[in-house]
Amino acid sequence: MAQRDHTQVADYLGANREEWGALAEASPSDAADILEQLEEEDAAELLAELPADHAAEVLGEIAPELAAELIEQLPLFDLAAALSEMPSEAAADLIGELDEEVTEDVFAAMTDEAEDEVREILLYPHDSAGGLMTTDVASLPIGLTTGEATERIRQLHEQYEDLSYVYVVDDEARLSGVISFRDLVFSRPGSTLGDVMIPDPVAVGTLTDREEVAELAQRYHLFGVPVTDDRGRLVGMVTTDAVIEAVQDEATEDFAASVGAGVAETVYTNVLESFRMRVPWLALNLALALMVAFVIEQQTGIISSEPVLAALMPVVALLGGNGGQQSLAVMIRSLASDDVPSAQVPGILGRQAGIGALNGALLAALAGLLSLGLLESRILGTSSEPFQVAGVVAISVGLVLIIGAVAGSAIPVVLRRLGLDPALASSIFLTLITDTVGFGGFLLLASWLL
Repeated sequence: MAQRDHTQVADYLGANREEWGALAEASPSDAADILEQLEEEDAAELLAELPADHAAEVLGEIAPELAAELIEQLPLFDLAAALSEMPSEAAADLIGELDEEVTEDVFAAMTDEAEDEVREILLYPHDSAGGLMTTDVASLPIGLTTGEATERIRQLHEQYEDLSYVYVVDDEARLSGVISFRDLVFSRPGSTLGDVMIPDPVAVGTLTDREEVAELAQRYHLFGVPVTDDRGRLVGMVTTDAVIEAVQDEATEDFAASVGAGVAETVYTNVLESFRMRVPWLALNLALALMVAFVIEQQTGIISSEPVLAALMPVVALLGGNGGQQSLAVMIRSLASDDVPSAQVPGILGRQAGIGALNGALLAALAGLLSLGLLESRILGTSSEPFQVAGVVAISVGLVLIIGAVAGSAIPVVLRRLGLDPALASSIFLTLITDTVGFGGFLLLASWLL
């Protein structure tokens, strides 16, 4: 209903506050979906009606960028109370989207404990383990007996929502192991945690990139990854939800980077900030396009003598570009999941060249036959032999599809070798290659054969 008529829903919920409160308590995700459809002022007013703990749950279900737009409309006291109730990593995501002057006011109104936890997370890059972790992590000292540990875990259950893992730390809070609940239950009386724990669990540092965190979680089938500082002390845990969100963010950033958009940009990003992110790559695109124009200009003689080539050459470039984009997408996806060892690169490029050759052979035949039909029927006019022009089209299509497939696979690999993000504006460089070959190569071949 909110999607169809947000004004009516806002008026209804405003007049039925008890029903709104019951909905937010029973299903925070549904309440969040409704707020996302309303005007910011209406949504903020409804959010302010909720108790702090319910408001925190609803805010946690809204995308941080949109939630930041929303919470700026809330009274400072309500905002600080809701943020204090949120998990520290979620509160850090929201506060990171606020202006600096607003941020300090919010910190001043939050509880000291919540403020300290959020400030600790904000010390780390948002795409690092420290930026993703929650500081609400359950741990027990290594010297406890298994009986004492069992009783303490019952107490921890009331304190922490997520007890997927309980970690064991030494006297200096350094990570020593993780508790196996099965081994704990069946342990002999008098055993200590040191006897039954799984020692040296997989862990990451606070500055570990989120890609590596996600890869470790997937490789070892973990529900959470412990985070340690430079002294090995346990400081937090990256939960499964955070890992899934990190994978999604990494995928969307790779897509944005491949076309030259800002990796941190969203539809809610400030206009000037989006401008600064995009314009360098558009300027580079302009420079590369001028290079393509120069290549075409060198072949204006053949276009003047055979104008039909001007109508046919975009077909060649378009097919090459699309074929290259297919290989580019497959390669970036494989690199993102760490499926491309260096030793396998030559074989992978050869395989992509084979795919390009097969596509090129089929589409070259189709393009040649269709071009010949259009030329023979006089739909496209030519002063040369139609068979010769169709042959130029067919050969060009076959070559550009092979080159596009190889280039689309090679560009991300080259960028990785240079220490750059493999997705970084890859499509811009691919377009340069396929357009140069598609336009310039087509015209050069025509000048030889016609």
